[in-house]
Amino acid sequence: MSLCLIGLRGSGKTTVGRLLAARLGLPFADADDEVERRAGLTVAEIFARCGERRFRELERETLLELLARDGLVLATGGGCVLDPDVRAALRRTGTTVWLDAAPAVRAERSAGSGRPPLTAWGGGPAEEEQVAREREPLYRACAARRIATDRRTPEEVANDVERVWRDLPDHHVR
Repeated sequence: MSLCLIGLRGSGKTTVGRLLAARLGLPFADADDEVERRAGLTVAEIFARCGERRFRELERETLLELLARDGLVLATGGGCVLDPDVRAALRRTGTTVWLDAAPAVRAERSAGSGRPPLTAWGGGPAEEEQVAREREPLYRACAARRIATDRRTPEEVANDVERVWRDLPDHHVR
C-alpha cells in the first residue's frame, strides 16, 4: 500500500512527503521531479516548449507507473487529479491525503519555485483561485482526508498524515 499526497502547488506535498518517507522507512517519489528527469527539462520548460497538453501526458504516464508500485510515499503534481485514470489509480492504490493551504500561503511557498502558474495563460490570483475551486471536488473524490497545512510545521502536518496512514481503514474524505 502506498501513501499519496495530493493538493495544489505550495500545499506542502514534497516537504511533508520526504519527512513521511523517512519516518515510515519507505521510498519517496515526487511526480514533478520524475517528469523532469524523464523529459530532461524542467516543468516550466516543458510548459514553454511543448505546452500544457504535453506536460499532462508526461505527468499521466509517470503517475500511472508510480502508482503501480507498492510501498511508496508519493508527492503528486497539483493537476494530477485532472486525469480520470490517475484519479482511479489514486483511489485504489493506497491512502491518499489532500494537503490544503490558504491562497496566500500557497503563493508564498511557491514564489521563486520556477513552476508555471496554475493557469496556462498566467492569470492572477483570482484566476488561480478559480482553478483551485474547480479542482476541489476532484481532490475530495480521491482523498481519505483533507489536512490544512497553513501556519503549521511540516512535522505537525506529517504527524496528522501518519495518523491517517495508520488508522484509516477506508478511502473517503471525512
